[in-house]
Amino acid sequence: MGQTLRLGQAAFWLALSFNLHASDIHIPEHLYQDPVWLTLGHYQPDTFGDGYTSQADDDRFFLSPEGKHSPRAELEATVKAILAPGGGDQHARCRFPARDTWLREQLQIPPSPVSCPAYDTWKQTLNTETVTLVFAASYLNSPSSMFGHTFLRLDPPQQDEQTNLLLASTISYAADAQAHDSELLFAYKGIFGGYPGITTVQPYYEKIRLYSDIEHRDLWEYTLNLTGPEVERLLAHAWEIQDKRFDYYFFDENCAYRLLALIDVARPGTRLLDEVGTHAIPSDTVRWVVDKGLVSRVYYRPSAATSVAYQIDQLPEPQQQLAAAIANGYVAPDAPEVRALPEPEQAAVLDATYDYVRYQSEAEGWPRGYAAPLSHRLLMARSRIHGAVPKDTPPTPPVRDDQGHDTFRLSLGTGQQDHREFLNLTLRPAYHDVLDPPAGYRPGAQLQFLRLDARVYTDNDELQLERLTAVEIRSLSPRDAFFSPLSWQVGFGARRTDTGQDRVLTPYLEGGAGGSWRLGGATQAFALATADLEIDDDLSRGYDAAPGADLGLLHQSDRLSLLAGVRTKAWLVSDQHRRDQLYLQGGWHLGRRFSLFAEFSRDHHFDRYQSLWHAGLHAYF
Repeated sequence: MGQTLRLGQAAFWLALSFNLHASDIHIPEHLYQDPVWLTLGHYQPDTFGDGYTSQADDDRFFLSPEGKHSPRAELEATVKAILAPGGGDQHARCRFPARDTWLREQLQIPPSPVSCPAYDTWKQTLNTETVTLVFAASYLNSPSSMFGHTFLRLDPPQQDEQTNLLLASTISYAADAQAHDSELLFAYKGIFGGYPGITTVQPYYEKIRLYSDIEHRDLWEYTLNLTGPEVERLLAHAWEIQDKRFDYYFFDENCAYRLLALIDVARPGTRLLDEVGTHAIPSDTVRWVVDKGLVSRVYYRPSAATSVAYQIDQLPEPQQQLAAAIANGYVAPDAPEVRALPEPEQAAVLDATYDYVRYQSEAEGWPRGYAAPLSHRLLMARSRIHGAVPKDTPPTPPVRDDQGHDTFRLSLGTGQQDHREFLNLTLRPAYHDVLDPPAGYRPGAQLQFLRLDARVYTDNDELQLERLTAVEIRSLSPRDAFFSPLSWQVGFGARRTDTGQDRVLTPYLEGGAGGSWRLGGATQAFALATADLEIDDDLSRGYDAAPGADLGLLHQSDRLSLLAGVRTKAWLVSDQHRRDQLYLQGGWHLGRRFSLFAEFSRDHHFDRYQSLWHAGLHAYF
C-alpha cells in the first residue's frame, strides 16, 4: 500500500512539474507565421481573408482539432505534446520529429533522448547520406505522366564507385488511384482533385523497371548538395507525411510540388514553393531546383528502349536489315550471311539483336515460346566469337529536359482571314507543341493545356474568342523495321467553325491515329486517319461529325521547325460537305526564350476558297 502511495505521489509531482515547465515556455507571438512552420504544416494563405489553410487532408497530420485552418493552434498543441513525458511510436516527438527539432531550436528547449523504435528503424533501413532528385521523362500514353514525373532517391554512403544505387530507396508522391478506373476517369479525377495523394517509399530498382524498362522513359538524376543536417530534416518530414492524405491535382499539387516542399523543409529559405503559380510542371520544378544552386551533379540514365535503339542505329544499314531479319525469324543467328561478316561485326549484330529481343519480350509482350529459344540461339552464336566487343552506350543528350524552353507561352501576332485583318493574342499555360524549340522535349510530341486564342478584328474593333483548347495531345513517333509505335492525336475544347453563313464558337472533340516514318535527319512524314465531332445549336441538327485524313511532313531542329501538309474532312450530318485544307506552319527559334512564327493555309469549304496568314512572336516564361 505504501509503495503504491509513493508511486502515485511521484506521478503527481511529475505531472505538476511538466505543467509548470510547459507554462514557463514563452512562445513568441508570431512564431506560428514563421515560413518554416508554415512549410512544415503545408499551410497556404487563404485566397480571401488573412487566414491559412493546410493542404494536408488527413486528420492524423494535426494535433489540434483546429489545426487544418489554424497554424497557431497547431503550434501550441505541438509544443504541449512534445513536452509531454514518455516516448514510444505514438508520442508526438516520434510522430513529428521535424516539428520537434525545429521547435526545440526556436524555443531553446534542451534536447532530451526519446525512444522512437519505428522511426529509428526506418531511418536505419534507409541509411541515407545524400539525396538525388530523379526526373522521369514525359510519357504521353499515361495521363498522370504526360508532363514527366519526379521523385527523390535516398543514396546510402558510397564506399566506392561500385556502390549499387539500384538498391537505394526512393520517396515519391502520386495519386492513389483505383486500379479499375479508366484513363478518362483517371484524367478527370486528377484534374479536379478526386484522388488522394500518398507519399510512399520504394526501392529504386522498382522505379527503373517501371519507368525505364516498361514505359521507355529516360531518367535524369540530380544529386542535391544537401548537408548532413539538411538530409536529416528532409527524412524527418518525409516520415511525418508518409501515408498521410493530400488531395492530388495534376496541375499544381502533384508529385513535383510535394517534393519542393520537402526540399524547402530541408533547407529553410530556399522557398521553392514560391515559384509555383498556376501549375507545377515537373520539368519546370527541376529547373527551379537547378537555378537555386541545389544540384552538385547530373547523371543521365537512358531507358531500355533508348539503349536498344542506339545500338541498332550504330549498325550500317545492311546489318540493321540483317538484325531485323534474325529478330523476326527469317534468318538464323548462325546463318551463312551472319558468319560471312568479320567477327567484330558479327558480335555487334548478335548483341544488338539479342538486346532487342529481350526488350520486346519484357516491354512489348513477345511470347516467351518465341523469344526464349531465339535468345538462346543468339547467345550460342555469340559464344563462338572470341573476344569481347564493348557495347556502345547512348551519349548524354546535349540539352536536358530542364534546359528546354519554359512551358508558359505568350504569343502576339497579326494576320488576315478571308480579307479581314486581325491582331491575335495567345496564352498557353502548358506545355509544348511541335513548332516550339524542340531541345529538351520528345521529338514529334505535342501537349497543350488550356490554350486560349483571342482576336481583335481591325475593321470594326470586334473582339472574338477564336479558340479554347482544353487538351490537345499529339504523338508522332516514327516507325521502322524494329519499332512500330502508333502515331495518334486527341483534343477537345471550343473553336470557330464556318456554318456557311457565320463563324460560330463550337465545342469539339477530335482524334486520329496512323503512322509516321523518318525521312532522314530531323524530318519525318506522317499519315493519320481522323475523326471530328462538333456540337452546337447553330448547326442544323445540333451536331456534326466528319471522318477525314491528315497527311504531312514535320521538320524539327534547334533553329527551324516546319509543319506542312493537307487535311480533308467529310461532314456527314448537319450539312453534308467537304473541307479540304493546305497548310504550312513554321517557327524560327531565337534561343530558349523567343521564337518567330508564321502560318499560311488555303481552305476549300462550302464551294469557296478562303486564305489565312498569321505571323508573330512567341515568348516563353
